[in-house]
Amino acid sequence: MAPHGDRTDSQEFLQRMIVSTINAREVESNRVSRILHDEVGQVLTAVGLMLDVLKLDFKAQAPEISDRVHEIQKVLDQTVQQVRSLSYDLNPSVVERAGLQMALDRLVGRYREKFAGSIRYLYDSSVRVPLIAGNAWYKIAELALENAIRHAQASRIELHVRRTQKNVALEVRDNGSGFSLIDVMKNPRGLGLLLIENYASLSPIAVDVKSSPGKGTLVRTTYIPEEGET
Repeated sequence: MAPHGDRTDSQEFLQRMIVSTINAREVESNRVSRILHDEVGQVLTAVGLMLDVLKLDFKAQAPEISDRVHEIQKVLDQTVQQVRSLSYDLNPSVVERAGLQMALDRLVGRYREKFAGSIRYLYDSSVRVPLIAGNAWYKIAELALENAIRHAQASRIELHVRRTQKNVALEVRDNGSGFSLIDVMKNPRGLGLLLIENYASLSPIAVDVKSSPGKGTLVRTTYIPEEGET
C-alpha cells in the first residue's frame, strides 16, 4: 500500500488536473456560446424575416397563410429566446457582457427555478470591482449556490454584495448541513472548495470559508479597492 503522503499527492495532482480540464471547458463553452449567439441566433432571426416576406407574397392568393405563418413565427421567436438564453448561460464572460449585478441576478433567478427553498439576493449598487474580480465573484457565487442546493440540504440561502469599512465583499450564506473545516484540512478537499480557491487565486480577491456541522456555511470573498478607486 502506498504511503499516505503519496496517496494525498496523487489525489491533489488529480484534482489539479480536473481544475485544468474545467478551465479548458470554459474556453470551449465560450466558443459554443459565440456560435449560438452570432451564427445560430442570426440564422433563426433571418428565417423569421423571410417568413414575413413569404406572408406578404402569398397573402392575396392564400389569406389563411397569415395565421399559419404567425404561429410558426411564435415558435421561432421562442426558439430564438432559448438559444440566446443558452448562449448567455454558457458564456464565461457573462459579467463583461451584462455587468456583475445583472449577471448575479440572472444566476440567482436560474437557481430559484430549481430550488424549493428561498434565495435572498441583495446588491449594493455603489459597489464597483474590476472585471477580473467580478468574473471570479460570479464563478465563486455559482459554486457556492450549487453546493448549498445540491449537497448542503439548505432551505435558505443569502447572496449579498456589499461595501464594508475597508473593502467590498460578496457573501453566500446557507443554513444547510455544513461541514467540519478540520476534517477538510485533514482529508482531500472536494472540488468545490478547490475551484473556489483556484478562481480566487487568479484574481485580486481573498476568500474565507466558514462552516461547522449543522450550522450552515458562509463563503466570503473580499476585494480591497486600490487607492483612488471608488
